[in-house]
Amino acid sequence: MIDLSHFRGKTVAVLGLGKSGLASVKALVNSGAIVWAWDDNEESRHQLDDLNVAPVNLVECDWNVPEMLVISPGIPSTFPTPHAAAEKARRAGKAIVCDVELLCTTVAQTPMLAITGTNGKSTTTALTAHIISQSGIKTQVGGNLGYPVLGFDALGADDCYVLELSSYQLDLIDQAAFDASALLNITPDHLDRHGGMTGYIGAKRNIFARQKGPQWTIISIDDEHCAKMATELAREGGHRMVEISVNGPAPHGVYVNDHWLVDDLENAQDPILDLATVTHMPGRHNWQNIAFAYALCRARNVATSDIITGIMSFPGLAHRQEQLGAIEGITFVNDSKATNAEATAKALSAYDNIYWILGGKPKEGGIDGLETFYGRIKKAFLIGSAAQAFAQTLDGQVPYEMCGTLDVATRRALETAKADQAKTDNATGQTDAISPAPVILLSPACASFDQFKSFEARGDAFRSLFNDLSATTSDIAPRTNQEA
Repeated sequence: MIDLSHFRGKTVAVLGLGKSGLASVKALVNSGAIVWAWDDNEESRHQLDDLNVAPVNLVECDWNVPEMLVISPGIPSTFPTPHAAAEKARRAGKAIVCDVELLCTTVAQTPMLAITGTNGKSTTTALTAHIISQSGIKTQVGGNLGYPVLGFDALGADDCYVLELSSYQLDLIDQAAFDASALLNITPDHLDRHGGMTGYIGAKRNIFARQKGPQWTIISIDDEHCAKMATELAREGGHRMVEISVNGPAPHGVYVNDHWLVDDLENAQDPILDLATVTHMPGRHNWQNIAFAYALCRARNVATSDIITGIMSFPGLAHRQEQLGAIEGITFVNDSKATNAEATAKALSAYDNIYWILGGKPKEGGIDGLETFYGRIKKAFLIGSAAQAFAQTLDGQVPYEMCGTLDVATRRALETAKADQAKTDNATGQTDAISPAPVILLSPACASFDQFKSFEARGDAFRSLFNDLSATTSDIAPRTNQEA
């Protein structure tokens, strides 16, 4: 646990007792601070009993006493409406920060790599940490992904912290600086929490706000907002700029050219890795994740050979294009994390010959915008409350089947894929070696809450179905044309 002994004897307020808030309370109490902690949920406040901390209502307390407010990032401190405690802290002139600020201003000796972006930051963070750890450097990973940062072990100068940071967290840092900071992309998201697009972009830019000297500023130039920011940062000077692109050359950066990862950090245009061989991370979006992870690991002085080894051994993240395995040559991919059309587009772009399972609790816009991928889809299998609306969208463009539930859809997808394979084999006299292998893809483009408590529960159910089907696949007979 991180030592915050400089707060010994001082009063610090903590608002929100989720994972990060509770870890903040523990670290502060263990360091000798006086903690005023509060959560609007009474059940959450009971967690303080084991720490011998009495809850203090931060809306009603005397804000002349606490040194600062450590607020959980999920609680609004500004937009759309600030929590009453945050507003009172602000009026009293108190700093409002998150746990990441306390970590970064406390632990100066350990290198820190920070990653943000609208999409892909969890995969990039996990991949970066995996590579660095596999290279022999002691590494801890957390922040927005996984472990709360104040629960980290104290590490040394030869070690490494790898942090995934959300826009909410970046809005709540004031002094924190990182040895390498990475911004993957920016598309509209969480605009209500930032007062609009300008505020959202400003929060993302805050990851670079205190970069100086040898610290690396790693930024994509593939979307309009990031490209503009990169130009502005270069004009400011004082940054070690490393531009990333998967669409073509990025001088003195890292880029993808004809599916090769190219290292141009030393102006050598050195081809590093044929990304077509990284079959467990398909798609251009994953190429971007790999390019960023490569640059971040180079910033930590990891050898290129170790980076390549780490990329090839990376198991991936659960529920994010997670390849579960194959049944009779039919690959199953769990992309349950894709809860909107934009996320599903990345999966559809990565495969051909797709048997697509989708549906759930629909988001605004449904599956609009996915038309460009319809040619890749053999058939869609619809589940959940969105099924009827999605059927209307797909009608006449993609064959579909109303399945209702995930178990029915998964079984029908496998039956259909096997039947299609049998037709191909019968027509050619052998397995078609030219057509891409079939993929049963769970990428729902919907929230899970109509049938599952979370996207994780939905993905776990799909994995269990795959395991069951793997054990009993001989019991599954393809339907005949008359049955279909």
